[in-house]
Amino acid sequence: MTRPGTVLSSFEDALGRSLQHRLLRRPGLCDNGIVGCIRRKPEANAIVAGHLRSVPVDFDSSPLDRPEVLRFLFHPRREPVMTGSISDNAVHDVLIPVEESVQLGARFHVHNPSFVNLLFFHGNGEIVADYDDMGIVYQRIGVNFCPVDYRGYGRSSGEPSCTALIRDAHVVMDYWTSWLRERGCTGPLVVMGRSLGSAPAIELAATDRHPISGLIIESGFAYTLPLLRLLGLDVERLGLSETEAVGNHLKIGRIRQPTLIIHAELDRIIPFSDAQRLYELSTAKEKWIVKIPDAGHNDIFYQGLTQYMAAVKTFVERLSPTRK
Repeated sequence: MTRPGTVLSSFEDALGRSLQHRLLRRPGLCDNGIVGCIRRKPEANAIVAGHLRSVPVDFDSSPLDRPEVLRFLFHPRREPVMTGSISDNAVHDVLIPVEESVQLGARFHVHNPSFVNLLFFHGNGEIVADYDDMGIVYQRIGVNFCPVDYRGYGRSSGEPSCTALIRDAHVVMDYWTSWLRERGCTGPLVVMGRSLGSAPAIELAATDRHPISGLIIESGFAYTLPLLRLLGLDVERLGLSETEAVGNHLKIGRIRQPTLIIHAELDRIIPFSDAQRLYELSTAKEKWIVKIPDAGHNDIFYQGLTQYMAAVKTFVERLSPTRK
């Protein structure tokens, strides 16, 4: 297995600086955009039937779906239209139908059918196009990188809500696994969530419905209410409780798959203590926690991209031992 210090080349080191430059251009409490945008023609939706059915969710987040909460919780932005285009047969733009007249934009970087496949849910204020350059980084560690947007983000239609965030994740997962199967992709399936994206990622891994081999949580939150308070909401006045929130701290205890938790040491939006709590509550037999030193919520790539990607590489190699 490659030593952590040798995973990334000077290209990735430069990329980390580029990622962070873009993060710092959009300061604020929400997560921020990362890399440049590439405009490609979306694929036709050949896989539609069976993906619009009702999805059972046993943790009700609907109390959060009120305007005074949603305007603080979600910061959607559209994907800018680029006049140029980049031809890459390994990159596939897709539109995933999640509800009548609602589609989510996704960009699947699929380089090898035997690679580990990683479904990625990004942070708030970010969009799929921000991660275009990460497809190559993940390719170099044997991973097909597949980020997906939320409603109202990037090329997606609809309006974001907490209920949709969770319910749509199941539809996306069903679509993604069918899409990979049709193209002969046989590698393990991993779900990963950054910050806000930890909620749909944990939701998927906590059910027995999907064939998930591993879970990665980056900058994830254990509890919802402290985050809402930080965003400026008076949760007591609104009558909100953790039992009416996202439930990461409860769902993590159901997860048996190998779990990797990555978090910045100096994160002031979602403190490292949340990562520690998720780790403690996890009942996975194989679990790891990685602290990125001297990093915050929005400079984790700049401060620790080498350590970050080394941890991911080691994790996916454990899931695919023949590729070591």
